Amino acid sequence: MFYTVGIDVGTSTIKTTLMSFDDDGANEKLVGQVLSKIRKKDAKEVIQQAYGALLAEHALTPKDIAYVATTGEGEMVDFRKGHFYSMTCHARGALFLNPDVRAVVDAGALHCKALIMDHRSKVLSYRMTSQCASGSGQFLENISRYLGIGLEDIWPLSLKADKPEIISGICAVLAETDVINMISRGITTSNILKGIHISMARRLLNLIRMMDVNGKVLMTGGLAKDEGLIAALQELADDDKKGLSIEVVSHALSPFAGSIGAAIWAGYREVRLAA
Repeated sequence: MFYTVGIDVGTSTIKTTLMSFDDDGANEKLVGQVLSKIRKKDAKEVIQQAYGALLAEHALTPKDIAYVATTGEGEMVDFRKGHFYSMTCHARGALFLNPDVRAVVDAGALHCKALIMDHRSKVLSYRMTSQCASGSGQFLENISRYLGIGLEDIWPLSLKADKPEIISGICAVLAETDVINMISRGITTSNILKGIHISMARRLLNLIRMMDVNGKVLMTGGLAKDEGLIAALQELADDDKKGLSIEVVSHALSPFAGSIGAAIWAGYREVRLAA
């Protein structure tokens, strides 16, 4: 048996995953994971601390790890053995979490991507949102500060909306201005948040529609835990008039899909190097 570690370096968080494999690379098992927020700390320091904490939790040392693979902005990790493309890792991690999915929406702090893959997690096609942040996790963080609520309160409040107020979906600056105006007009927080989720979901649905996706779609990335966004996306998909038929699903470990995929690819690479 041997171990690998996958490290997904994002804009706001570091996801670190430990996997084990049989000597022939089969029987991959998820051993543990750590999610660390960067905030104003040095990213390299956060990475090193997360890596050390994960190994210590399972009574391992760096010498016990056969392969450390990174993804995202992981080129900064000095002790990595290899680096893998983000979409490749999210596809493989998604397949590990839910073998039935053939499409993934990776919704992160700054960008959102949608991809379709085959049964081996080979990426067949993908689409990305524009550089504007109005469909991202960072945008939601900014809005939560305007509204004076915690990030963990966003989706429960959104699900309580009875008359969502739609915001601009074109530009983050215009959208934030819309929110400020809504607050001054007395629009409830729930209806503001639901409107934001609908606007974000429309952008995601456009990505999905461009690739002619059908069936289960797994949400990954930091926004995969936002049940309000998932609900809005499913509602829009159900109302689609162009025959789109998807089921939007998530997983408790969806935010770790990238690091899981990196750790799995690390296992495959290690076996090939040892052959």
